[in-house]
Amino acid sequence: MNLSSLPLKTTSCVPRRWLMLADVAAGLSVASILLPEAVAYAAIAHLTIQHALTAVLVGLICYACLGGSQFAIVAPTSSAAALMAAVVLSLHPVDGETAASLGFALVILTGIGLLTFAKAGLGRLSSFVSRPVLHGFSFALALTIIVKQLPILFGVQVHAPDLFRIVFELFNHIHEWSLWSAAVGCGALALLRMLKHWPTVPNAFVVLVLGIGLSGVVNLADFHVAIVGALQIMPPGLSLPKLPMEKWLQLAELACGLLVIIVAESWGSIRSLSLNHRNVIEPNRELFALGTANLISGLFQGMPVGAGFSASTANEQAGAQSKWAGIIAACILLLTVVFGRKWIELIPEPIVAAAVINALSHALNPKALAHLWRMDRDQYLALAAVGAVLAFGVLHGMLIGVGLSLAAAIRSFSQPLVRELAELDNTRDYVDKENHPNAITYPHLLILRPEGPLFFASVEGILAEVQQRLKARDTVQTLIISLEESANLDSTAAECLIEFANALKRQDKMLLLARVKDPIRQLLLKLANEQFQDKLFWSVADAVIMAQKEFL
Repeated sequence: MNLSSLPLKTTSCVPRRWLMLADVAAGLSVASILLPEAVAYAAIAHLTIQHALTAVLVGLICYACLGGSQFAIVAPTSSAAALMAAVVLSLHPVDGETAASLGFALVILTGIGLLTFAKAGLGRLSSFVSRPVLHGFSFALALTIIVKQLPILFGVQVHAPDLFRIVFELFNHIHEWSLWSAAVGCGALALLRMLKHWPTVPNAFVVLVLGIGLSGVVNLADFHVAIVGALQIMPPGLSLPKLPMEKWLQLAELACGLLVIIVAESWGSIRSLSLNHRNVIEPNRELFALGTANLISGLFQGMPVGAGFSASTANEQAGAQSKWAGIIAACILLLTVVFGRKWIELIPEPIVAAAVINALSHALNPKALAHLWRMDRDQYLALAAVGAVLAFGVLHGMLIGVGLSLAAAIRSFSQPLVRELAELDNTRDYVDKENHPNAITYPHLLILRPEGPLFFASVEGILAEVQQRLKARDTVQTLIISLEESANLDSTAAECLIEFANALKRQDKMLLLARVKDPIRQLLLKLANEQFQDKLFWSVADAVIMAQKEFL
């Protein structure tokens, strides 16, 4: 895709040049976050900074060209970096070069897996994560990331696997807190909050420049304030890791875990942002963009990439108007790496932590969760998602959230809802009799409408409920089922309908189907033509007319 085709949102009241300036400001803010994050994530993955920076540039450019969200920023993430390191160490590499080759091969295979999923059209599987689960996931993820920044902010070395133990260890080492580190970090955080009153100002970039200036004037090490330190950056080259086939096969199995965490993190970030702005996101397109970015990153010896929540949220908060913000961030990072390596080395780490906390602080707003309580719908599902992420981590928390969403769907299918229809004042309109008690019914006719599609998991429960309704009405000779909620039938639903029609026939009752769509009509006439010939109707009114003729 040509970069000139990237969408740039314009409105009648906002000139195009101002929107472009907003993207420049957002690009500056994103670059100021991604640069120090790259330093931290490279250390987590046991790689050099150049591998992280390569991944950042590839991820930004690939997603801008192929992705669908105007806010998503694709770059290395902490969880993907940690999982990459764990996979590589599990294979017991003999030296650092072999370990790096294993890591790059893992990224390549993960990219191929994502592209395969996109080609197979499996992106819609992500839709099984409900909105309440996503709101809970976003809240807990933001809280988790913010807590992980606190030891950096206070200049303390804390090694703990989960949020609660991080907090415990942090207060257990309170005597080791660096007051100067906390002052720099908290001062940066206060300045970031203040600069939010001027949306056009790239607040993270301004604070980062001030931090570099402070580090250049004052020897922060004397005050126990950590800085990024010396860097060695070399241009990357395109190559395929030279590994034996058995290693590739082992990595292919282990790549599934990395694929899952990239999809879980990325879709959670992308979908949350799209919900906030009512944007439509195509899952298969997102998988394709992520797959391409990881494949190219691995070929250029880069880290795995995904749509990180902190950087994507920072891009949104900075006022990004299009995907040009990602391209601008990539250009700024490239120029900074080429001409400003010494500046990178001077970045104070507490300011990095403050930038991440500031970017995610708005996600801790409980407004979305409170809205569920006001509706009295799915609030416990959202709270369960929050608890799962906090207790079991990002990956397992998201997987538990998916399981909760599926369980909620299965529960609704296992409790079939069937409505009785009646005619509204001789209008040929048939409505829910419970909500319209004065609607007209007929003694020898029962009209029912399943409030959900018929398929393998629902059809038997729905037909059992229909049978119960029939038993309660001995005078009914004709049953009409409205299939307006069903676009098609699977083999189980079709067979069950045929068996049900045969059972009614043995009871000297007739089954008519109304609002039957073409795929269902063609299937039933193909499987049981004699049973359904002249018994499938476009409307309920037509089916009623046919039933009334039988009574004459």
